[in-house]
Amino acid sequence: MIKVNYNPPGTPPATLLPRKGGKSTSVISLIQYDSESILEADFDTFKELLQKYDPKKVNWINIDGLGDIELLKQLGAHFQIHPLALEDVLNTAQRPKVEHFTTHFFIVSEMIYFNEDSELSFEQLSMFLGDSFLITLQEERGYDVFETVRARLRAGRGFARRMKADYLAYALLDAMVDHIFPVLESVGDSIEAVEEELLDKPTRKCLRKLYEAKRLLLQLRRASWPQREIFNTLIRDDTGLVSRETQIFLRDCYDHTSQIIDIIESYRDLTAGLMDLYLSSLGFRTNEIMRVLTIVSVMFIPLTFLAGVYGMNFDLEDKWNMPELHWPFGYIYFWCVCLCIVGGMLICFKRQKWL
Repeated sequence: MIKVNYNPPGTPPATLLPRKGGKSTSVISLIQYDSESILEADFDTFKELLQKYDPKKVNWINIDGLGDIELLKQLGAHFQIHPLALEDVLNTAQRPKVEHFTTHFFIVSEMIYFNEDSELSFEQLSMFLGDSFLITLQEERGYDVFETVRARLRAGRGFARRMKADYLAYALLDAMVDHIFPVLESVGDSIEAVEEELLDKPTRKCLRKLYEAKRLLLQLRRASWPQREIFNTLIRDDTGLVSRETQIFLRDCYDHTSQIIDIIESYRDLTAGLMDLYLSSLGFRTNEIMRVLTIVSVMFIPLTFLAGVYGMNFDLEDKWNMPELHWPFGYIYFWCVCLCIVGGMLICFKRQKWL
């Protein structure tokens, strides 16, 4: 089901409350780089982080875990982050969006990936993009989709080390978009398998798989549709926080997101068609069973009539008595008549193409 996180009714705006079920600690990490050097470090406190912060370089500050409210307050005070934006960080059921503030962009996106246990995970990622910094806040520690970006930064490959924080934000968003394609591939394989089962033999298990696929596609659609709006806004930014060079790369992300949306819509139409196929197959199978039962019933109608007539046993010395009761081969005649009737009906059904 879709998560619904909210503050208790009546809570004043911009109130920072710890996330339900979240850990009370957060892990702070920093990747600081320019074209010549790179520094990676982990910190226990925000004060230690500030000692290493260098506004002349690109500073990627990553916070894993949203349980440390005091850390978020310190972060907001130093980087002039609005309390309402921090409140949205803690409400992890936000719709993907982008908002512009005086000194930075606030971006909310959705990470979709297969975790280490091969289970599908949905995780909110919040970003604050400034001129020399990019702050990312993740719900949990342990896994994300940015390891390839970190590897490129360490190796100095590509454009990242030569460009500013806006390109780093693009690289992270691009990594999140790219990780949706394997998920869609897995969904497509499962839908194809269900389709083969439905054509062979429709069962309740197939129906359950279809509903699971439809629910997953609904979640993917909910995460992907607003994502395109994020790229559209950043592409048209004229504040200077997103350079023209980075906007060219963002257009590629926009195209990939449009492709993802098209695939999701195609899969949704396919699952709807498979639901109709399941109902049609079930109805066809029921009709086949009813047809066989009807034919059997029709064949037994004359047999029942004959058995009822000759089962009355009127054996009286009367002119109106049934003479067949005293025939030497009456029993054999009875069965011959029954078999002829059944055979004639089968031939008739066959000619009418009811069988």
